[in-house]
Amino acid sequence: MGTDRRAFFKGIAAAVTLTAVPTAALARQKKIAPSDAVGMLYDTTKCIGCKACVAACKVANKMPPDTSGYGRGLYDSPDSLNQYTKNVIQLYKEGDEQSFVKKQCMHCVDPACVGACMLGALQKGKFGVVSYDVSKCVGCRYCETVCPFNVPKFEWAKAAPKIVKCEFCKDRLAEGKEPACTEVCPRKAVIFGTYADLLDEAHRRLTNDTAKKYVPKVYGEHELGGTQVLYLSGIEFEKLGFRFKQEESVPHLQQTVSHGIYKGFVGPIALYGLLGAVLFRNRGNSEKES
Repeated sequence: MGTDRRAFFKGIAAAVTLTAVPTAALARQKKIAPSDAVGMLYDTTKCIGCKACVAACKVANKMPPDTSGYGRGLYDSPDSLNQYTKNVIQLYKEGDEQSFVKKQCMHCVDPACVGACMLGALQKGKFGVVSYDVSKCVGCRYCETVCPFNVPKFEWAKAAPKIVKCEFCKDRLAEGKEPACTEVCPRKAVIFGTYADLLDEAHRRLTNDTAKKYVPKVYGEHELGGTQVLYLSGIEFEKLGFRFKQEESVPHLQQTVSHGIYKGFVGPIALYGLLGAVLFRNRGNSEKES
């Protein structure tokens, strides 16, 4: 009986191991930007830190002032994304090296927040915009946890809180307008257009006479499955807070693994079998003791 029991456990363990390893055949298909995708191209070498884009975003989205930043209670000057701020300009400075950088939702081609949202409160829709439907949100904040760019913010101060993030001024897009932030930028440090045109423009700048002032890379072209907000910079992107270099998106890795585990429901069956084996063993031990 002891030999049979050991063989049973080995079989269960083997089944669990095999079903937990995803194969190439189970790999999730990589997503690409939709044909109607729009985007932004932000060039750090052109930004003067005027924050006109921040002010315009507040007006367009009817956001309350945030006095917790540099103004310290005196005026609306946020230093990071938060429940009152969907778009912010930050400053990197170390020695003689400095750069402004614009932060907002990246509108990922394959968004981690959409993949994590249980009820579809976050969806990638028209123009590739990642939008939010408060009526479907249960406040789990999984979107906050999984976003590699630390974008979604929860309204902790409200009795009926919601998630706050840039939605590309979707109401303005519906009217044929561009986002408020790109419309007001005096230096055209951030510009709006179709995703394909912006990518072409970014590569044009990297190959023309001013190319030497840039890091030779368009951030967002490949990183984490690609983003519809693209960046050009005169200093290393890691210094500006862009920590991720890998090309595989968060949902791609997550769902490839889960598809391998749950294919044919073999994984859960094996796990239930293991649980049954443990119960059988424990019952046998209990009978021996009695």
